[in-house]
Amino acid sequence: MSGDILGIGTSALLSYQQALATTGHNIANVGREGYSRQRVHFATMPPQSLGSAGYVGSGVRISGVERIYDAFVQRQMQSSTSTYEQQAAYYGYAARVDDLLADPNIGLAPGLQQFFAAVQEVSSDPTSTAARQVMISEAETLANRFGFLQQWLGEQRAILNGQIGSNIVEINALSDSIADINMRIVEVTGRAGGAPPNDLLDQRDNLVLQLSEIVSITTLMQDDGAMNVFIGSGQNLVLGNQVTRLSATPLGADPTQNDVGLVLQSGGVLDVSHLIDGGRLGGLLAVRTGVLDVTQNMLGRIAVGLAETFNAQHMLGEDLNGNPGVEFFNSPQPEILYRQGDLVATGLPGVTIDDVGGLTQYDYELRFDGTDWVLRSLPNRQVAGTVAPGGTLTAHGLEIDMSGVSGEATNDYFVIRPTRNAAAGISVAIDDPRLVAASGGGGPGDNSNALALAALREARLLSGGTATFGGSYSSLIAHVGVNTRTAEVTMKAQERMLADVRAQRESISGVNLDEEAANLMRFQQAYQASAQVIATANRLFDELLAAVRR
Repeated sequence: MSGDILGIGTSALLSYQQALATTGHNIANVGREGYSRQRVHFATMPPQSLGSAGYVGSGVRISGVERIYDAFVQRQMQSSTSTYEQQAAYYGYAARVDDLLADPNIGLAPGLQQFFAAVQEVSSDPTSTAARQVMISEAETLANRFGFLQQWLGEQRAILNGQIGSNIVEINALSDSIADINMRIVEVTGRAGGAPPNDLLDQRDNLVLQLSEIVSITTLMQDDGAMNVFIGSGQNLVLGNQVTRLSATPLGADPTQNDVGLVLQSGGVLDVSHLIDGGRLGGLLAVRTGVLDVTQNMLGRIAVGLAETFNAQHMLGEDLNGNPGVEFFNSPQPEILYRQGDLVATGLPGVTIDDVGGLTQYDYELRFDGTDWVLRSLPNRQVAGTVAPGGTLTAHGLEIDMSGVSGEATNDYFVIRPTRNAAAGISVAIDDPRLVAASGGGGPGDNSNALALAALREARLLSGGTATFGGSYSSLIAHVGVNTRTAEVTMKAQERMLADVRAQRESISGVNLDEEAANLMRFQQAYQASAQVIATANRLFDELLAAVRR
């Protein structure tokens, strides 16, 4: 009988010792982010048969140590974290661009106003050399404003490129860590007969949550306990203990722009930039196409529109020397980009501005489909037109002459940027005030062409003949402002949602010190009582031995 009591007491002592250790482990990790509290489950030992008298209990055992965890809430944490980080990254850049464009000291609006005011002064006194010099000076100031804005936006683009690279490095490091801990979880689970390694599972969840801060992911559990991680539209990042690495390198026609590449086992790199969403990386890619690209293109469209229309009118006039007007501005020209390794054809298309009113905020891809060259706007890839080899296409304010391209092969492509860097290319072409063509042919005192030049300020020449230069710039400010405000509102909403889901996780998995203190006292009392059972069993055994000796 004493042996049975001793076994019962021993089983209880060991079980409550483990319960105390688990409670202490919870308390010790109360401040650790992402820790899931653990709970010991007790099970009754198989009873002993007493024959016809029935059964008698034989003690208690630990049936498992459970991690208090909700997989659905954890997935919500990952999703909310990705969305919040994306909006926060987007808002940070968009707000800076918004502040720059709207700044009255460095924005474009005051420069346009002062330049056209100077043109108006020339119309008031067309023979004044001083007024003509002021007009040229204000034109140079305006061109410098274009250049400053373009330079600042270029600097932001360079910073963004660097951040894309650093985020890719971090993704690869986290992927390696997840794959490593996957392997450890599989090994430990196997050795433990299927019992889950709770602390390792918490560590993996924390790594996955850190990864979701950078990029939106989906996860899938394997039967052996490993977790597979996917990005984009299902591209595998981690499969068990195998990692597919990402790269940050130029993969398109622009050699200065980092793209997100998936490094294939064959050694090639697949461009997955357009598939990336969520997290800081998704926010950076979104702000590049939705803010920086659009801002530079719209700013360049104003520069091209101003240079082309002002030059056209200026060349209709006559200067103080009695000569026909020359180009007042050096007009920026469209860019043509291509990757040498992706191009079989020789030669380049000829791209010129055909109609400034038809220019859009887009860049374009011109790709050969085996029969025709197909022009698509970027990034939406809407077809803008087609042209046969050697032919000419007029679309979206551009004239594209393919007569200089030969030997084309399927999937040869060019990227055409009509206005991307135009703000950096505009400059004043004349420095002699006598070359200002203020007259319409009626002699030095004639101001008709100066009036026509001044009237360009209010002429609706851009966006299909619906916007003035100033109006187009206001539209740019509005576009960026709306995007910035939308990102701010979404960010704050996601911040609240993230706080709510974190609170929900804490209510489920977080350590409650009051509860743990109560458990500590309960298990301590049970442990002490178990020790008393063992002591009682020892006394009974000693008394039995003494009785036998008699």
